[in-house]
Amino acid sequence: MQASEAVKELLDKAKKFYNMLIEPFVGREEEGKAITLAIIAREHALLVGEPGTAKSALARRAAELINAKFFKYLLTKYTEPSELFGPLDLNALREGRYVRITKGKMPEAEIVFLDEVFNANSAVLNALLSIMQERIWYDGYTEVRVPLWSLIGATNRVPEEPELEAIYDRFLLRQYAKPLPENKWSELLEAGWMIEAGKVSPARPVLDIDSLQQLHKLIFSVDLSAIKPKLLRLFAVFEERGIHLTDRRKAKSLKIIAANALLEGRLRAKERDLIVLKYIAPRDIEDFDKVSIILSEELKMPERYLKELSDIRANVREAARLVETMRSYDPRLVDLFRSLKIAKTRIINILREADDQRVRALANDTLREIDDVLEKISYKLGM
Repeated sequence: MQASEAVKELLDKAKKFYNMLIEPFVGREEEGKAITLAIIAREHALLVGEPGTAKSALARRAAELINAKFFKYLLTKYTEPSELFGPLDLNALREGRYVRITKGKMPEAEIVFLDEVFNANSAVLNALLSIMQERIWYDGYTEVRVPLWSLIGATNRVPEEPELEAIYDRFLLRQYAKPLPENKWSELLEAGWMIEAGKVSPARPVLDIDSLQQLHKLIFSVDLSAIKPKLLRLFAVFEERGIHLTDRRKAKSLKIIAANALLEGRLRAKERDLIVLKYIAPRDIEDFDKVSIILSEELKMPERYLKELSDIRANVREAARLVETMRSYDPRLVDLFRSLKIAKTRIINILREADDQRVRALANDTLREIDDVLEKISYKLGM
């Protein structure tokens, strides 16, 4: 399916949005992807994880990149509806009119970030349900249509309470924001220092709400025929493995699959787009790993190799930095030498298994880096 120049321009903007969203953040590609897909599909995303994992910063940057009105709030059980929706206009009340002052509050926002969203009381949660599903805020006896595009929630726990099930299900995309692994700590320090020093370029809009609406409409032009049989198969596998998706999540999954195709510059979905089920299918924390394993087993995709190779490459580069600081005959050099030999064997096996050009290119580049480090270690050990 050929795309017009206008469509290509929109698809390029979507890709640029994602790249710029994750640019200042170390190791937050998956969180950025979940938010990007939610925004393209005009759905809601939930980031699950401990404080300090860039959840609110990602949401704010997303709003800046589309020049959207942004509202952020930390919810507690004591949060009053007026804190989110604005106080009553006392002058209007004296005249017998029920009016809220909504300037700068949630009813006027296009992108909303709510931290600890499941801590809210029932009054707030009930209002959020209708806003998320219908984009309607029921203020007393008045129905107010709100401009909300996407709501991004954050929580440090998956809710177990039955009364929270409905709002939890409204977050179509969920991502577990884990603390960064050790091999990312060095990059984290550098990035944090740049941010603190004010050396990170501010986010400049790459989209606006009008172009975002056009991009969203493109979802329904994506050809999904090729992936539907495999999608139904995956739903069955999830059920067999104890992972249940509500009917709403099953039906809406097509929007996210189509959004991923658009993000990759296509108007035809491919089997690899089904990887987005890793954001849709998990319910509990342990489900995130279970779903990833199922998708890895069921989908013939290069992504799992690319992820493994990226991790190996990061470890190789960390080893290279360590080698530079070590003196000759340091006993740790022997351990590094052995580890790199094991990694090299694994990469050679990947080259035998995979025929994807991206995988092969990354594998060969990583092999060259390993050989360079092995040569330096051999020199220091006098081998």
